[in-house]
Amino acid sequence: MNKFFLITLIIFPLFLVVSCQSGKKEEKQTPSTSPTTTEEPQSTDAMQDKGVGPIKHVDLAPLNEEMASEGKNLFAQKCTACHKIGEKYIGPDLTGVTQRRSPEWIMNMILNPEVMIKEDPIAKNLFNEFSAPMTNQKLTEEEARKILEYFRSLD
Repeated sequence: MNKFFLITLIIFPLFLVVSCQSGKKEEKQTPSTSPTTTEEPQSTDAMQDKGVGPIKHVDLAPLNEEMASEGKNLFAQKCTACHKIGEKYIGPDLTGVTQRRSPEWIMNMILNPEVMIKEDPIAKNLFNEFSAPMTNQKLTEEEARKILEYFRSLD
């Protein structure tokens, strides 16, 4: 009985060591075989990129001053912890954003930042540049549209 107990004490820890090491090997191999490590080609025209999310099309009418004013207030409440107009901060400078990005992309980034950072090449590049993911503020489509209108008023 003592021999069985002694053998068990020796073999069981060896089994644990081997099991743990094989798990570590898998973790090391996963990133090199993962499809997320390859860069997706970026769209040739950022203004044609609609991003990933619920917004597929935005009809832009002449600037709506009331919506822009409400969007300015929402921006001040929800966005200024990370974004400034006229300077880089935690996130990118949003001056001229409506001239660099499509309205759909802007709204999808506001509404769906987690998925955008994972799947949209432009959002991935911004994340890599700023090293800070955009926080989802849980805004409605209407609120995102008002912020877009505020951005349009600046441009």
